[in-house]
Amino acid sequence: MLFRSSNQLLSVRAAAFAMLMSVTLLMGTQASFAQSRFSDAALADGFFRTVFGLEYAASSRGASVVKKFVEPVRLYIDHRARADRRRDVERFVSAVNQAVRGLDLQVVNDPRRANFTVYVVDRAQYADVIRNDIYNSPRAQVRGRCMVRVLTGTGGISRAQAVIVSDEGDFLFNRCLVEEVLQGLGPLNDDPTLTASVFNDQSRHTRFMLHDRYVLNMLYHPRIQPGMSRDDVNQVLRSVLADVHSWLR
Repeated sequence: MLFRSSNQLLSVRAAAFAMLMSVTLLMGTQASFAQSRFSDAALADGFFRTVFGLEYAASSRGASVVKKFVEPVRLYIDHRARADRRRDVERFVSAVNQAVRGLDLQVVNDPRRANFTVYVVDRAQYADVIRNDIYNSPRAQVRGRCMVRVLTGTGGISRAQAVIVSDEGDFLFNRCLVEEVLQGLGPLNDDPTLTASVFNDQSRHTRFMLHDRYVLNMLYHPRIQPGMSRDDVNQVLRSVLADVHSWLR
């Protein structure tokens, strides 16, 4: 053992470290899950606060009904930033697709096939992309540190576009990536009372939180349809939550 070559020693140390990290991550995940139980009332409240509302247009009709994709979601990454963040976006999209039942979300290489576009930009490009690519208007208002725009009708969401800033640190990039991609799938409202959610501009979460996994799985449950009102959702919510609890366990 004392005469193991340097390469062998490094391999053993690497294997031991990898095993330790795997156990640590697993324990962290289990602990997080165990400590993050939500009552059905809290989950219903979070669903209604995020799905029924529009952060910048609360008076529009869209604020009072369910908004979701019914067709497969094909996401194109329009990457314009200097640092290459493409793999980060791809990994997150894959994780969301695996975590949410009823959602078919895939990255595509052809923008003509896409109904969801994620622009990865540097801050200097942010305003121009919003005005030229999102709204096609030089007078469009530029809001926030990142953004998402969703076009929706009675048949569901037809198109989503998100703009993520790359060059202002990993925290902002990861935060914006998670929040804007998830909101582009339908839960468009932010609420300061949702402390365990990324759908809260005052929180500092940068991961796909358990609360938000519940919200997305509830939204993409087959019994939840575009255009449903709060009363419509209330009639099926108990059975939807029962299914989602079993899925996430």
